[in-house]
Amino acid sequence: MSAVNGERGNTVLLTLMLVGLGAWWALPVVSVAPNRIVPGEALYAWEVAGPAMALLASLPMGLAALSARSADPGWRSLGLVLLALAGLPLWLVLAVHQLIDPELPQARLGIGSGIWCALFVLMLALLDLRTRQRLSTGVSWLLMLTPLALLAVCLPLGLNRLALWQEYQGRADDFWLAIGEHLLLVTTTVGVSLVLGAGIALLMRRYPEAQRGAFAVLNFLQTIPSLALFGLLLGPLAWLANRYPWVDSLGISGIGWAPALLALVAYSLLPMVRNTFVALEGVSPGVIEAARGMGMSRLQIFFQVRLPLAVPVLLEGVRITTVQAIGLTAVAALIGAGGLGRFIFQGLGQAAMDLVLLGALPILVMAILADAVLGNLSRRLGRGEAA
Repeated sequence: MSAVNGERGNTVLLTLMLVGLGAWWALPVVSVAPNRIVPGEALYAWEVAGPAMALLASLPMGLAALSARSADPGWRSLGLVLLALAGLPLWLVLAVHQLIDPELPQARLGIGSGIWCALFVLMLALLDLRTRQRLSTGVSWLLMLTPLALLAVCLPLGLNRLALWQEYQGRADDFWLAIGEHLLLVTTTVGVSLVLGAGIALLMRRYPEAQRGAFAVLNFLQTIPSLALFGLLLGPLAWLANRYPWVDSLGISGIGWAPALLALVAYSLLPMVRNTFVALEGVSPGVIEAARGMGMSRLQIFFQVRLPLAVPVLLEGVRITTVQAIGLTAVAALIGAGGLGRFIFQGLGQAAMDLVLLGALPILVMAILADAVLGNLSRRLGRGEAA
């Protein structure tokens, strides 16, 4: 099988590079605006610095596509993909110097859809090559952080005129406060849902007749749209805050963190309960019988045998819940819960896409990091127990 795949080359890499080249030439790569209010003028790659420079910038992707057709693209393709990634911030620096008048301090350069699409497919190609080359975790993280490092290096060279960076500079304090609010709400949601989910899963194991009803309720909660669930919680919580002063003193009201937390926990319970239940039920009966034969008590069997063996699968539930909560927390900004979602909705209201990106990109990075860290931890624990 490996010989056949080798003869065909890396079709995934070839497809990604062709998509990247198509995005580079068919979509605008930058937009130029004299200030924040006026819509920017979209420009294609050949309009920024001429066809020759546009062709040079796309050359690494073209060479990577050609190398993908060889029997063993390997490290050559990886180097070309990294070179293409390095070229994107350098191209933006060139665009700033070519298009932005230094005497117009309000002028800004927006990143176009062509560069975003090229960045996306290049990151996918990097993930594919990392898997094929069986790179270590440390090297993989180093490669994945390459674009951020390059952007930081190029910032003093002219990238401070990017519209996205200017939006950040105008809201730096609010940005980091929003990140803290977002992370606090996500970690609280995951912690509460983990405790409740474990308790419900244990009750379902104790009373098997309750399994169908419990899963039916949890599935029903998943069908309620997030905005509708937030709205349903506003009235009862506002009534409780008015009826009981001690509830209001805790900061619980119709808007804010309380309805957001309740809704997020409700959405998080199904994956947490399902994975916990499956993890605990999936432990081999033979292992449990052996533990009983050694004279272990019921609690000893649970904490020393069943729970440790169930942890890898349980962590998958935590991973799914965390990634889901990171995304849904953005919607909670509509009811005053704070977080990065407020930048997204402010940007949509002002037709300022760079402000939308200021809120959306950190959410994307958080979700990718959470998925990678928890997924890697689950695989490591699973391999350790298998060994």
